[in-house]
Amino acid sequence: MQRQSQLAGIGFGLLAYVIWGFFPLYFRQLTHILPMDVLSNRAVWACVFVGILLTLRGSWSKVAAVFRTPRQFAMLTLAALLVGSNWLIFLWAVANQQVVASSLGYFLTPLINVLLGLFVLKERLNRLEWISVAFAIAAIANEIITLGSLPWVSLLLAATFGTYGLVRKQVPVDPLSGLWLETLAMLPICGIYALWQADNGHLVFATHDTATAALLIGAGIVTAFPLMAFAAATQRLGLATLGMLMYINPTLQFVTAVWIFGEPMQTERLISFALIWLGLFVYSWSLWQKFRRPA
Repeated sequence: MQRQSQLAGIGFGLLAYVIWGFFPLYFRQLTHILPMDVLSNRAVWACVFVGILLTLRGSWSKVAAVFRTPRQFAMLTLAALLVGSNWLIFLWAVANQQVVASSLGYFLTPLINVLLGLFVLKERLNRLEWISVAFAIAAIANEIITLGSLPWVSLLLAATFGTYGLVRKQVPVDPLSGLWLETLAMLPICGIYALWQADNGHLVFATHDTATAALLIGAGIVTAFPLMAFAAATQRLGLATLGMLMYINPTLQFVTAVWIFGEPMQTERLISFALIWLGLFVYSWSLWQKFRRPA
C-alpha cells in the first residue's frame, strides 16, 4: 500500500512539474497585461473553477472542517501568500525576458529544500548533501561576482516555492479543499489591488478583448490542475523526492527560454548553471544511495 501511494505521488508530481515547465509558453501570451492583473485573474478564476469541482464532488464539508481548525486555515493562508508571491515573481520574469533566471530559481529549489530540512525540520545532512549545498552557494557567488548583481529573481522563486512545499506538507487537508482555501485567501489582496486600480481608471477584470479574456480565464484552470497534483504529491512523498522530480520544471523552462524565446545565455551564467547541475547530481547520488540502503 505504501509503495502504491509513493507511485501515485510520483505520478502526481510528474504531472504538476511538466505542466509548470510549459507555463512560460502560456503566460508569454499575456505579457501585455500587468503581472499583478494576471495574478488577480488567476486567483479569482482558479477559486471559481475549484469551487465548481468541490460542488460536483460534494466536498464542501471538508472545507467547513478547515474553518473549524484555525491553525490549518492560518497555515493555508501562509501557503497562499508564498505561492502568490511565487506566481507574481514568475509572471514578472516572463514579461521581462527573465525566463532563464526563473529556471535557475527552480533549479535551486531542491537545494533550498535541503536547507529547510536542516534548519526547520532539524534533519542532518551527510557529506554529499553538504557538497551539493556548497555547489549551490558557489553558483550564487558566481552570479554576484561575474554578473555584478544578486540573482534576486532566482533566489526569491526558490525560497518562496521551497517554503510553500514545506508549509503545504504540514497541512493534512485534501488537495482540492486546500487549493480552494489558498485561492480564497488571495482574494482580499487581489480585491484591494483591483479597487486601487479602479480609482486610477484601470479595470483589472474588464475591458479585455475576447482572446485575452479567454486566456485569463484559462489561467485559473491551468493554475488549478498542477497545484492540485502538487498538493497530492506532497501528501505522499518526502521533500527530497519532490525536489528530485522538480528538475523537470526548470529544464523545460530553460529549453523554452533559450531555444524558443531566444533569451541570451551569457557564458558567466552558464557557469552558474553548471555548478547547480553538479550540485544536483551530487544530491541525486546521495538520495540514490539512501534509497538502495536497507531499512
